[in-house]
Amino acid sequence: MTIEDRDTAHVITHALARDTLSRLRDVETEQVGFRKGLVKLGRICGYEIIDGSMETEYVEIETPLETTMGERVKGLDDVVIINVLRAATPFVEGLLKAFPRAKQGVISAGRDEEAGMDEGEFPITIDYVKLPEIREDDTVIVADPMLATGSTMCAVLDRILDNVSGSETTGGSSEQRSDGAPGPEHLFVLSAVSAPDGLVRVGEQFPEAELLTVSIDDRLNDDGFIVPGLGDAGDRAFRTT
Repeated sequence: MTIEDRDTAHVITHALARDTLSRLRDVETEQVGFRKGLVKLGRICGYEIIDGSMETEYVEIETPLETTMGERVKGLDDVVIINVLRAATPFVEGLLKAFPRAKQGVISAGRDEEAGMDEGEFPITIDYVKLPEIREDDTVIVADPMLATGSTMCAVLDRILDNVSGSETTGGSSEQRSDGAPGPEHLFVLSAVSAPDGLVRVGEQFPEAELLTVSIDDRLNDDGFIVPGLGDAGDRAFRTT
């Protein structure tokens, strides 16, 4: 298993994930290489979620020679991937290679940089939300390469959990939300790099979420950016400033 439990999150320690993240951090990695790296990292993270959290079942299959037993992953048709625009777009592209039949949603959310950080948080503006139906027996993956203060992610999770619908076939297997309402069976918050402050904030406000990251970085600077981080993932991926 290449997912380690830490105090505030689960950390993906797969060698290829660490290698890819190191290339993403490098200031010399240009736009195309950066985007491809995010795609690759998303694919690796998707496979790790499958290996670490999804069950398999034995099925009878017919080979060209005889009947035998094989294993298949359960629940691959019950995955919802939420793209937190815009930096997560290539990250999600990689996740879709692991979950090609996943339903997709998008949320455009951003922090007000001009307002500045107040007690470790930014005011958040959500401009657009388009989500599929989310059922109690779904696995939901909310993808954002950077989990800094956690302000954006908390606003996003509020919108997502308001969209969960009940299912008569779950048999009570879904996670119970902190407010007592039903939530999806699995709720992953997936990032490439995370700051300790953001992990604590999201973990306290949404204890039902499984926080999954490739690296827990050192700190936030005075502007709310992750250090050492990898810069502004959206700007580097889309060549904007």
